[in-house]
Amino acid sequence: MTPAVRALRAAGVAFDLLEYAHDPNAKSFGLEAASALGLDPGMVFKTLVARLDGGQLVAALVPADCELDLKGLAAACGAKSAAMAPVASAERATGYVVGGISPFGQRRPLPVIADASLAARTRVSVSAGRRGLQVALAAADLVRLCRARLAPLTRAPR
Repeated sequence: MTPAVRALRAAGVAFDLLEYAHDPNAKSFGLEAASALGLDPGMVFKTLVARLDGGQLVAALVPADCELDLKGLAAACGAKSAAMAPVASAERATGYVVGGISPFGQRRPLPVIADASLAARTRVSVSAGRRGLQVALAAADLVRLCRARLAPLTRAPR
């Protein structure tokens, strides 16, 4: 059981665990999860860790079929700029490996900013704390438990 699953159980939130065989050659963990589980990529939110210009780390939740707009993230956080955090920093702060970073049960809980499209979803899926494991839950529960702020964070993939 991952820290994310323990956190959800402790919160008493209804969720479904969705497991799939992770392909170590996958280029996009979110799209891999959506494809393997037969889910709409727009309901699978990937958790990306970014560093703001002041050095603070934040977790950004964006649909698997979109790219994170770092300028939009910076604006949502009141920062001048944002960049993807180095892998080692993201893993050390969250306690999870890249591709399995969950917004729940992080070693050091990061502020969570979710793409505004989350508001239109009833149910979403995010990593449950390891590659090959997702958790599906009510979008409202995700926002509430993570204290997520919603903002426009995406741009179309290149």
